[in-house]
Amino acid sequence: MTAQSLAFVVERESGSPGIVELIGKESAQLRERLRAHGALLLRGFDVGGVDGFSDVVRALSGEPLKYSERSSPRSTIKGNVYTSTDYPPDEEIFLHTENSYQASWPQLLYFHCVREPETLGATPLADTREVLRRIDPAVVSEFERRGWTAVRNFHEGFGVDWRHVFNTEDRAEVEANCRAKKLQYEWTEDGGLRTRGVRRAVHVHPVTGERVWFNHIAFFHNSTLAPDVRAGMLELFDEADLPSNTFYGDGGTIPDEVTAHLRDCYRAASTRFDYRADDVLIVDNMLAAHGREPFTGPRRIAVAMAEPYTPGESYPAGGPYAPAARAAS
Repeated sequence: MTAQSLAFVVERESGSPGIVELIGKESAQLRERLRAHGALLLRGFDVGGVDGFSDVVRALSGEPLKYSERSSPRSTIKGNVYTSTDYPPDEEIFLHTENSYQASWPQLLYFHCVREPETLGATPLADTREVLRRIDPAVVSEFERRGWTAVRNFHEGFGVDWRHVFNTEDRAEVEANCRAKKLQYEWTEDGGLRTRGVRRAVHVHPVTGERVWFNHIAFFHNSTLAPDVRAGMLELFDEADLPSNTFYGDGGTIPDEVTAHLRDCYRAASTRFDYRADDVLIVDNMLAAHGREPFTGPRRIAVAMAEPYTPGESYPAGGPYAPAARAAS
């Protein structure tokens, strides 16, 4: 393990087996390291392109998952291997845990460095156990008592389209999907869609039994936007109509100072490493948050997700939007 990175580094030695063979022989040890550190960095192996990357995923986790209920733009490379988030290279993507606004999520994330950037472009990591330890106990208690709400608005002709997010143009199919995922839904007058999901802020890791800070509270909150972007968005929309925003589980406003404190805790727990070509990063999605630095140069990172997990109850009992869902005209 390096001093600068949360990930435990496994570096190929001369004469050692290939990456898929290594995983087959040492999967138990690798999983043990993954649970202890939150992430693994496999370095110096000939991965063999996208097909080889898919084989890496299958060797440890089985078939990669389809990316559903999307919150960020990605392009399909092949099968269920995708590009990393297609945001401009000069923008930071703040630390987050994948799909933690959903009722279920992938346990493991895979990143393959197809082409390294010229400068920066790391996937910073933050131990969610450490993030939780750093958060003011009063803040944690408030979220544990009230839960949190993810509100997403899919406006016609603006931003990500609901048809793209739910992979269908059939409204009945969208409604069934929302009900299955414990989302309240509402069709808006302009032909758009609003969804609300009440979730827990703190979860228990199903293998280690540790409490983790696992949510999209800071990531989706409008105060995490760049100041000029936030100002522009609030000129276009009320807070309730922003493409994404977060509230307490009872619908109450989360103060900006609370989300600023949360961002400080993520950053204080953050570590980084510089990518090298053919690096494979494996992240336990509940133990480590990830993000993206701005970068220069032709950075290309392939991403896959695996091992779906659905907790017994992913939202506060009796929350205002769960489990019932409704449609409005």
